[in-house]
Amino acid sequence: MLVSALGLSSFAAIADVPAPQDVPFEGTLKIHVDATDIARRVFRVHEVIPAQAGALTLLYPQWLPGNHSPTGPIDKFAGLKVTANGKTLPWTRDPLNVYAFHVDVPQGASNVEVEFQFLSPQDTRQGRVVMTPEMLNLQWNTVSMYPAGYYASRIKAEASVKFPAGWQFGSALEVATRDGDTVHFKSINYDDLVDSPIYAGQYFKRVDLDPGAKTPVFLNIVADEAKYLEIKPEQLKLHQNLVQQMYKLYGAHHYDHYDFLLSLSDKMSGNGLEHHRSSENGVSPGYFTEWEKGALGRDLLPHEFNHSWDGKYRRGADLTTPSFNVPMQDSLLWVYEGQTQFWGNVMAARSGLVKPEEARDMLAFVAASYDKGRPGLQQWRNIQDTTNDPIIAMRRPLPYGNYQMSEDYYSGGQMIWLDVDGKLRQLSSNKRTIDDFAKAFFGMENGKWDVNPYTFDDVVKTLNDIQPYDWANYLRERLDGHGPLIGGIEASGWKLVYTDKPSDAIKAIEMRRGFTSLTYSLGVAVGKGGDISDVLWDGPAFKAGISPGMKVVAVNGKEFSGDALKDAVIAAGKDKSKPVELLLKNFDEYKTVRVDYHDGLKYPHLERDSGKPDHLAELLKAR
Repeated sequence: MLVSALGLSSFAAIADVPAPQDVPFEGTLKIHVDATDIARRVFRVHEVIPAQAGALTLLYPQWLPGNHSPTGPIDKFAGLKVTANGKTLPWTRDPLNVYAFHVDVPQGASNVEVEFQFLSPQDTRQGRVVMTPEMLNLQWNTVSMYPAGYYASRIKAEASVKFPAGWQFGSALEVATRDGDTVHFKSINYDDLVDSPIYAGQYFKRVDLDPGAKTPVFLNIVADEAKYLEIKPEQLKLHQNLVQQMYKLYGAHHYDHYDFLLSLSDKMSGNGLEHHRSSENGVSPGYFTEWEKGALGRDLLPHEFNHSWDGKYRRGADLTTPSFNVPMQDSLLWVYEGQTQFWGNVMAARSGLVKPEEARDMLAFVAASYDKGRPGLQQWRNIQDTTNDPIIAMRRPLPYGNYQMSEDYYSGGQMIWLDVDGKLRQLSSNKRTIDDFAKAFFGMENGKWDVNPYTFDDVVKTLNDIQPYDWANYLRERLDGHGPLIGGIEASGWKLVYTDKPSDAIKAIEMRRGFTSLTYSLGVAVGKGGDISDVLWDGPAFKAGISPGMKVVAVNGKEFSGDALKDAVIAAGKDKSKPVELLLKNFDEYKTVRVDYHDGLKYPHLERDSGKPDHLAELLKAR
């Protein structure tokens, strides 16, 4: 009835969006951003786009590298106005491609001028907060449009930004001129512009991480207050070690200069996003000033830095798209993110950012997930399928994450690459390791920073060149299979065990996330106020009828606290006749649930297997 009433033509797009072509765009995009409205958190954009008379389609970036998903924040794009020769032009959004805007350019016009605003989030319910009274994070995909029909790499752009008075900034972009608080950057390809974000702030410090080097590496820091910028010499040395350890690993680099962008803030949202010549990193204010408390987050900079090699220079062929509005495919994220997750932990240890025992504790925490903490892996899903999750879930919260699984190509991939290291050592009598793969696969063509795509077959070939074996089946069994992924722990000379004492890593995770983790005992994670955030599928709590979203009001007749819950688990382990009794609130209903669990507290640890060589110590040792 609806079709006959409206007509079939109503369901067609207004116009096809021109496919990107590998031809040069004539002219240069002129993009100016006014980033001074920090009170209202608004970025105001004025753009001049060369154009010819006739149909023009303008695109707002949709598919974002690093996000691996169609998550360009079009919902925060507002106020679009298009003019030519001083006259306003009507525009139409394509109803089947809401990131595409169609304009008819009149005769005699040589460009169109575009104005719009990016209304950045006012709080975290609307997305990442990227502008505060003290700092901002400008991402060019949010504050620019580009013409359809061209590879993003064939479009030239000249960008400028007006910052709040007196603010300083860090970016991989190179400055052409400066006029007061307005900075004009050198011309750059549009895809590289989008790959070159800015951190700017009232409280700013720039630190040299490779003094005297021909290819400089800087750490650019913005903070909520000046006091958080204080860095001790020994802390600086550890970050400088990171650069050198990366160079020793790969034997090459793929940038002409590199800028870490680091925010120390409780106001601007945390972040970790890779770029070819920079990275966006957001941590708590006390990263330097409360160093002893922060080991848990010190693999962030190694992780994002590693992406310059793995993910930006070498990138899965199905992720290497010609523009920001061509769909990506994520099948090789277990290399892109999984091996980077692996090296993030290892390089944090090699550089001294974390101690070896801290790296082992974190590895035990991850390994437990792929031993007992991912029932979904055993029952229905595999690591390969989770590479689709940036498109499926887009990092939205999940009701049963351990059963549904999500972006497990990160940590599941980490465990697979630890296994690969063990297999290389076994086959070669410890003469070949994953370091050899890293250098061979990512360490060629020193200084080049164009994208070098790869396929699954390329990964297999490199492994075979290092150490002949049936690597294709080896990898496919782990990517497509449903068993535990802890073989690399055993091959490294360690055993995964569970004791009643939490590791320092578990304690830090509980403190940082504000919850009590009883995943491997009672099968729940509970927040400070009693809100249940996670229930292990088919675990004791699940079988008793407990689900995420419920709230624990009382434990064994006493007011809830994390310690009371742990005490109840301990007591039930000593007296097998007594279950753990919980008073739960579910919406407006209260009920008492008895969990029949009697095996005490269980936390993951790594324990040395004295009958095997300690290859893990070798892996974590500085080069």
